Amino acid sequence: MDLFSESYPLLLQGLGITLLLGVASFVLGSVLGGAIALARISGFRVLRGMAIAYVSVFRGTPLLIQIMVIYFGLPQIGVQIEPIPSSILALTLFAAAYLSENFRGGILGVEKGQWEASSSMGLPYWRTFRRIVLPQAARIATPAVGGRFIALMKDTSLASVVTVMELTRVAESVGTSTFRYMEAFFLVGAVYWLINNLLSVGQSVLERRLGKAY
Repeated sequence: MDLFSESYPLLLQGLGITLLLGVASFVLGSVLGGAIALARISGFRVLRGMAIAYVSVFRGTPLLIQIMVIYFGLPQIGVQIEPIPSSILALTLFAAAYLSENFRGGILGVEKGQWEASSSMGLPYWRTFRRIVLPQAARIATPAVGGRFIALMKDTSLASVVTVMELTRVAESVGTSTFRYMEAFFLVGAVYWLINNLLSVGQSVLERRLGKAY
């Protein structure tokens, strides 16, 4: 308990940065992922090809490599990005690849009859998508998207390799200064556990609300 009281200010700072990385990357990744999902199901081959290539690259390479390329590699071509923005950028690009597939799965999970019925009523494509397909797709995709958010919160720990003072980096710092590495990492692990359990509860509540209409 004394370790907690001694490291409380650092833990609070690390928690704030971890939440910033996770939430910002999830929101930005959702926007980008939604655009990629629409490109994947579009009728334009070029857009589909670009979306497929994007997903292939960012799902097929480790997030750690992506973070290091952005932070250490880009300066070699004259692009210098600070640690926190570079981490958010890497996490966003990485999350977008997975979220796009979650969104695409939700859209494709809506029965084709919904599209056909709307077309027979004379509804234009985008109105059908916005008012009929999207609400159902959101319900279908919620479990996968929620799981990706939880995974992303844990992935923020990789930002420690580029000196971002998030929770994992705090644990390393506390362990180095006190030589109580096991206690420091157990303490930070408990904080991650608490965050992700709260997110799981929130996801369950959202799933129940979205399912009420059905």
